[in-house]
Amino acid sequence: MNTSKPLQDNDLNIPSQTWGIFLISILGLFLETLFIRWIGTEIRIFAYLQNTILVVCFLGLGLGAFTSSRSIEIKQTLFPLTVFLFLMAIPVTRLALGSTSEMLSTLGDLVIWSGGEASDVTKRIILLIGGLILTYGVLILIVDTFVPLGRILGRLMNANPNPIWAYSVNIFGSILGTWSFVLLSFFYQPPFVWFFITAILSAVFVLWSNRDKRLNFVLLAMIVVLSWFASRVSGALDVIWSPYQKLVVRESQADEIGKYQIEVNNASYQEIMDLGDGYVSADPQQFPPELQGLSQYDIPFLLHPDPESVLVVGAGTGNDIAGALRHSTQTITAVDIDPAIITIGEKLHPEKPYSSSNVRVVNDDARSFFATTDEKYDLISFGLLDSHTTTALTNARLDHYVYTRESINQAKSRLEEGGVMVLSFYAQRLFIVDRIQGVLDEVFNQPPLVFIVEPNSYGRGGVMFVTGDLESIQKQLAQNSRLAAYIRQQQAAYPLPLTHNTKIATDDWPYLYLESPKIPVLYYLLIGLMIVIFIRSYRKWQAGNNPALLTRTSRHFFFLGAAFLLLEVQNISKASVVLGNTWQVNAVIISSILGMALLANWIAYQFPKLSITPVYVMLIATCLGLYLVDLARFGFLPYFTKAIIIGTLTSLPMLFSGIIFIRSFAVVKEKNNALGANLMGALVGALLQSITFIIGIKALLLVVAGFYLLSLLTAPSLIEQKARLIKGFAK
Repeated sequence: MNTSKPLQDNDLNIPSQTWGIFLISILGLFLETLFIRWIGTEIRIFAYLQNTILVVCFLGLGLGAFTSSRSIEIKQTLFPLTVFLFLMAIPVTRLALGSTSEMLSTLGDLVIWSGGEASDVTKRIILLIGGLILTYGVLILIVDTFVPLGRILGRLMNANPNPIWAYSVNIFGSILGTWSFVLLSFFYQPPFVWFFITAILSAVFVLWSNRDKRLNFVLLAMIVVLSWFASRVSGALDVIWSPYQKLVVRESQADEIGKYQIEVNNASYQEIMDLGDGYVSADPQQFPPELQGLSQYDIPFLLHPDPESVLVVGAGTGNDIAGALRHSTQTITAVDIDPAIITIGEKLHPEKPYSSSNVRVVNDDARSFFATTDEKYDLISFGLLDSHTTTALTNARLDHYVYTRESINQAKSRLEEGGVMVLSFYAQRLFIVDRIQGVLDEVFNQPPLVFIVEPNSYGRGGVMFVTGDLESIQKQLAQNSRLAAYIRQQQAAYPLPLTHNTKIATDDWPYLYLESPKIPVLYYLLIGLMIVIFIRSYRKWQAGNNPALLTRTSRHFFFLGAAFLLLEVQNISKASVVLGNTWQVNAVIISSILGMALLANWIAYQFPKLSITPVYVMLIATCLGLYLVDLARFGFLPYFTKAIIIGTLTSLPMLFSGIIFIRSFAVVKEKNNALGANLMGALVGALLQSITFIIGIKALLLVVAGFYLLSLLTAPSLIEQKARLIKGFAK
């Protein structure tokens, strides 16, 4: 098997096709993951609309594959990347691009942190137009960055005489590209390191290029230098890029509460408070004595007669833990998903709560902890546990599955008899309060005590929900007249006109921040913008001269791509419910999916005469099986066993779809067109994720099955000609 044949033409001199496919696959996936993470951080609206970045990456790669016979110039990738970094390196233009988030959130139907709904219609229209123009500019730069990469991959795949080997190398490179970025995130590496590695990978192709080497190396140097300036944050004590988010630590200003301010993805997130008795008593002007001991971090521990064991989820930098220690709690379990936030609290919190021997720190997703712990607690306190970002590939935010009916039911099972649950949430819309109240009412079969904690020097406030043993809670209030009076005062000053008919969040429909099952208007605007970007890019990169776009074979690969992407989204959502929403789970699920594709290649190679009909039957059957099976029933199992079962079950359809893909891919004449159509299908699949807002996540499997049926109806006739298949595999 000769897999080291060079690729030599007017554009590129690549000494080995195999190494070329491997390196371009690493670069493509690494850069794609980089853009999703970095742009979603600096322009926060894309943290809630990650699919937007994913879509334009696929568009660029797909157009590149379709037009791989055209000229390949590395500078066409490096120049838009340099322009974007230049804009992000200048504080004024970075701020202008960051304002896109506020501009696009004026509609109000997609709730984002610090976003606001404009009341004036004219102002709203102006802001929306401005936001869409800025978004268009950003997305165009990303599309143009990826087109040359797609051309290189398409040309190499087309030239390789061994399609199964070539595609396997492509998958392996994609896995390595994904995990390379995951490891950088694990070690808290900043964007400067990301772009430095991007420059090294790109430099290989510059050396292999026959055009503009000197200019390309200048652009690579500029990318590295500009990325350093783009990573800087003025006035910060520390900037940490955790596996989840960008954390900026700075000292509080005179008009801010707390000792330190923590910003997440350039938005205010939490304060590190010193509410120790000595510090508070020494400054009665800042801390009104009548509120001392009644902060949002103290109240939960006043509502149970003797909370010996306490669980705090969303422990953050330790404000809630410090509150528990002030009330002499003996056993405290502190759970937070982000290890970097815990570390900040350990270093900077003035009350040093994490240094106490009474505190056990658990770095985990709250939902995962509920499912895996066998301990019970007198008091369970939800800190201000909310998210500024979504999970990988899905439109579910990190905190969505914490507030579903199933999650609250798990939390309830962790309460001791007579236990109390206190949930604090900084709700930006009344319907969010209504939704959380509805979930607690349904799970505990009783309406919770609900009141607003006003923002003051003791904390930023929020809405507090109290449930559990309400009889015991009322006894506590009867014995604590200050607390009872404070709650009555807050309820009178800030009444909550709840409707009690807001749809509650479930594992199938976890959308805490969406008022009702509908696609937000912003999604429709972005789909329209995507159409404009597609038309522009289609013309610019001269894809219209390729007649393969509309062939039956292209439709077949298109439907396979759409189904694959939607199935990947569904897998991550299902796994998150059972295993947690940690970055490790997302990375493992993505890798297991790609691993199944490698296994599919091996099966297709070993059994070239395998009939495709039973494979399609098994594919559709496994999709429908996953629709019917509740994976949450495996939640009680040990984590390793559970991970194997969930990973296998969710990835099983990928095995059968992988066999179908490689069987078709091996016999198609123009591999670049097949790859381009597959990427275009994945693009549409990413856009179609928004239908889960209406139908729920579970029903997505029925859509996936429908796409696979369409791929069967458009399958190339060559797929059943086994003699040619054998020749195609073993060539």
